[in-house]
Amino acid sequence: MNIVDSIKTSIFTPIHPAGFPFIALFFILTIIIGWFWAPLYFIGITLTIWCIYFFRNPTRITPVLSGSNVNNLIISPADGKVIEISEINPNEEIGLPEGKWKRVCIFMNVFDVHVNRSPMLGQITYKKYIPGSFFNASLDKASDENERLILNMDTENGNKIAFVQIAGLVARRIICDVDIGNSLKAGEIFGLIRFGSRVDIYFPSNVSVMILKGQKTIAGETIIGDFSKSSKSVREK
Repeated sequence: MNIVDSIKTSIFTPIHPAGFPFIALFFILTIIIGWFWAPLYFIGITLTIWCIYFFRNPTRITPVLSGSNVNNLIISPADGKVIEISEINPNEEIGLPEGKWKRVCIFMNVFDVHVNRSPMLGQITYKKYIPGSFFNASLDKASDENERLILNMDTENGNKIAFVQIAGLVARRIICDVDIGNSLKAGEIFGLIRFGSRVDIYFPSNVSVMILKGQKTIAGETIIGDFSKSSKSVREK
C-alpha cells in the first residue's frame, strides 16, 4: 500500500483520543490562514490530513497459542523497524534482575502508527519516567540518554519482561496510560509517543527470538519471541 492509499484508509480508521486536540488545532489554523490567503488552505488541509494519519489507531488481531503454550508469545509493542537485537546486562534503571537479557529495539518513523500495545498478558510492577535528551531515536545512545518511560511486567506465565518508550528527535511527549498494579492483556493499548520515536523490549535470554534485524513490525500482531521455545543465540540478519 502506498502512502496516498494509506492516508485514504486512515481517514476511516479510528483515531487515538490524544490526537483530537491536534487535529482540531490544525483544522482551526487551516480556516484562519486560508481566510487571509486562499492558497494556504491547501497547506492547512494537507497538514490536517497528515495529523489524522499520524494519530490513526487501526484495529489489530493479536495472535495467541492454545493449550499449555497459551500466554507464551511476546508481541511487538510498536509499529516500526527492528534496529537492534542484542543480549545485554540492562542498566539498573530498567528494574530487572541482574544478568543477561535479550533486547529488541523498534524504531518508529513519522509515518508509522505510534500507538503502543502490551507485549504480553500480565501486571505492571514497576514504572519509571526519566527525563533526558532528544537524540535521533535510531542511535544506540538513545536508550540511555533520551527521555524515556520504563515499564516492568510480571507476566501471566510467571516471567518478567520490561518495555521502554523512548522519545526521539522530533517526539517530545510520551503518553502512558497505565500505572503500577494495572493488568494488561496482550495487544492492549497502554500509551503513545508523539512523532518519531522508539520502543525497546527486554525479556529473558533463553527465550527464542522470532524476528530478524531490519524486519518491520506491527504492534499487537508481530511475534517478537516465544517462551515455549529456547534459544542459545540471538538471531540477527
